[in-house]
Amino acid sequence: MSTVPGLAPLAVKICGLTDIASVDAALDAGADLIGLVFFPPSPRNVSIELGAALAERARGRAEIVALTVDAAPDLLDEIVTRVRPTLLQFHGKETPETIAATRARTGCPVMKAIGISGAEDLAAIEIYREAADRLLLDAKAPKGATRPGGNGAAFDWTLLGALDRSFPFMLSGGLTPETVADAVATVRPAAVDVSSGVETAPGRKDPARIAAFVAAARQGVARHPESV
Repeated sequence: MSTVPGLAPLAVKICGLTDIASVDAALDAGADLIGLVFFPPSPRNVSIELGAALAERARGRAEIVALTVDAAPDLLDEIVTRVRPTLLQFHGKETPETIAATRARTGCPVMKAIGISGAEDLAAIEIYREAADRLLLDAKAPKGATRPGGNGAAFDWTLLGALDRSFPFMLSGGLTPETVADAVATVRPAAVDVSSGVETAPGRKDPARIAAFVAAARQGVARHPESV
């Protein structure tokens, strides 16, 4: 978790980075975490070789998050061995047992993404919180979607108003430089995550929007220091 002098801590994750330039843009903007996607259907997918190179670029300057979707154990093991992420992100239908077993086998901390569209989806938080080191609350994928996650859409943040803050969570789903400050004030997350909201096209990050997103997230804390 980063700490901005005089402000409450808030971590910022830039996900779906696919080249050195976008990694550098995220680091230069002050991102705390970078996300690498290992899921071929995604336009942000990277190979193990490229992912390892991007991870080395960021190592020591930001946490490295490896995103997978219902990945086989051998793929997870290869990612941990070759990419050496600081966090494995599970974005599919993985069970708590699978997540806990992966953490025990690899020794790598894990984060589970939970799709939210209504109050009934909040029950999954209790189901996964013992198995995962962190939780990411994202918009639930719309019907017919070929990829998990909100696909650039937000969900009703007020659904999270009564959550127990003793287990810190990351907020994702439809965040942009224009909306993240309000999200921080409304939801009071420990961290925020963005991918398509800082792109000019799927998989193509815009350095200016990355910088604007990080700055806006920090400004959201500055305006509402009690919110995080």
